[in-house]
Amino acid sequence: MWPPQPPPLPALTRAEGEVIDCYLHVLDLLGRINPARPHDTYGALRAAQTLVVAATGLRDALAVMFERGERELHGGTLTQAMLILDGERRAHRVTLPLTLPPAPRNSGSAGG
Repeated sequence: MWPPQPPPLPALTRAEGEVIDCYLHVLDLLGRINPARPHDTYGALRAAQTLVVAATGLRDALAVMFERGERELHGGTLTQAMLILDGERRAHRVTLPLTLPPAPRNSGSAGG
């Protein structure tokens, strides 16, 4: 049996769709950089480098909306689209955890 189909995305302009895509990409990158989440330094560095490009894409998408006369972000519609695209899980990775992670074990001398 197949999993249920997600609901269809609400009607969005091309620029709104680009804003959503870029915003969620930025969230993914921030989640990879979040120092409160366990990860490796190299992965966080790569995400930080990519964040510059992703933020520029988000800025450009918002500029296109503004140039086309789209002066309002329709929060309800955009929220619905982000929820369908797993935005809640992606945004959760940017927040602080509610509990402290276990302290790392000392696996030998610290060097020096």
